[in-house]
Amino acid sequence: MSNASLSPLPSADRPDVTARLRDALLGASFTADGLLELLGAPAYAALSRSEVVPALRATRGDTPLEMLVRLFLLQQPVPHARVAEVLPVDACLAAGWLVAVDGDLAATVDVRPYGGPDGEDWFIVSDLGCAVGGAGGIGNRAEGVVLGVGGASMTLAGLTVRTPVAAALDLGTGSGIQALHAARHATRVTATDVNPRALHITALTLALSGAPAADLREGSLYEPVDDAETYDLIVSNPPFVISPGARLTYRDGGMSGDDLCRTLVKSTGERLNAGGFAHFLANWQHVEGEDWTDRLRSWVPRGCDAWIVQREVQDVTQYAELWLRDAGDHRGDEAEYQARYDAWLDEFEARKVRAVGFGWITLRRTDAAETSVTVEEWPHPIEQPLGETVRAHFERLDYLREHDDAALLESFFTLAAEVVQEQVGLPGAEDPEHVVLRQNRGMRRATRVDTVGAGFAGVCDGTMSAGRILDAIAQLVGEDPVALRDRTPAQIRLLVEQGFLEPA
Repeated sequence: MSNASLSPLPSADRPDVTARLRDALLGASFTADGLLELLGAPAYAALSRSEVVPALRATRGDTPLEMLVRLFLLQQPVPHARVAEVLPVDACLAAGWLVAVDGDLAATVDVRPYGGPDGEDWFIVSDLGCAVGGAGGIGNRAEGVVLGVGGASMTLAGLTVRTPVAAALDLGTGSGIQALHAARHATRVTATDVNPRALHITALTLALSGAPAADLREGSLYEPVDDAETYDLIVSNPPFVISPGARLTYRDGGMSGDDLCRTLVKSTGERLNAGGFAHFLANWQHVEGEDWTDRLRSWVPRGCDAWIVQREVQDVTQYAELWLRDAGDHRGDEAEYQARYDAWLDEFEARKVRAVGFGWITLRRTDAAETSVTVEEWPHPIEQPLGETVRAHFERLDYLREHDDAALLESFFTLAAEVVQEQVGLPGAEDPEHVVLRQNRGMRRATRVDTVGAGFAGVCDGTMSAGRILDAIAQLVGEDPVALRDRTPAQIRLLVEQGFLEPA
């Protein structure tokens, strides 16, 4: 792994300097809220797309905040005297946060303000040019580059179940964003990475954010973890890209196809404590002649419930182009770019891969005799953070396992918050062609129901059992109540499983 073109990192053993730097940044309102107010929404959003020109235009003034944005986010040199008015310059130079360049000062790392879920002011450290999660071609020159916060990082942080736990594990920590989130609700956080530079940067991220230090370990996947160690929470945004070779440490896992993600998921069951959750982002292959859902079901370890959601699918040409651009290959020599593109397609053709899926995988360790595995495609908008929705999904699975149809009919339910009904049909028609229930929270699901299902859901307010509601509906529509009780539990189960109905 070559790090020849990467800057030396600040010292991770100078907590006094880090604390003084943090105080200075906060004193100048170098925070997520301060950044949004200074730049405005369009320029702030452009940063997340690795576009810096709008931010450069918005920081032409001479305020302390504008100076810090140019220094730590936009990699612009700033006059020494100006920096000294805001930061403890001598200490920052000695600890390696700053370096002298032709009489000016420049940052050795990117520092991005990041707002925690409860309004915390955090800072994510990354390599220069990577504060907003885009490699921008840096990967071509430095395989060990450590990226900042991108969309994938925030997706994983948002879907993670946040309950107090004793021990959490962040596999492939990168810049430390998942470890930082876990430190809020885990007594002990362990963070691993195959790249020692990432572990160093994670230590800086935690310290500069005022978070407790993590137990940092070097190695791939579960290699740094002792066999006897188990966790209540495991999270990983692994190097899941399916590529020919392992050129870029931050994205290429070095295993064939989607073997890295499969290996990670399959080996997680024995690492989870009872009731513990594991959350992963992953890519998976769509192979000719194979059902992709069967492929993913085969990854789920014994003793675990699973909820796997495919958010996006790309054909192999789209996928190759995405990651070639990520590495900046499209900006280089045309013949080299075409050769690399060809190598990706050769690799896919050899394995009969026609497309690649992206999504998330959640496991929960259970003592249930029969586990539940849900694999679905949901490319539609969702509401983040989703952690509470994920936790409730598995609680509903437990409820449905414990209640057969007879028990279900004796149960009481309430309609979930912000569920609306839509009727679809021709204009002027007396009756709708079908009825749709739609959620405005969480997964924002929509499900088609018949008139009985719609009527049942609308009456559920926790005051009548499901069986009594069905008896009343049977009387209204002139249907045999016994027949209605026999055929409706399946629909009730679906509405409960998908979160339209909640046990009262």
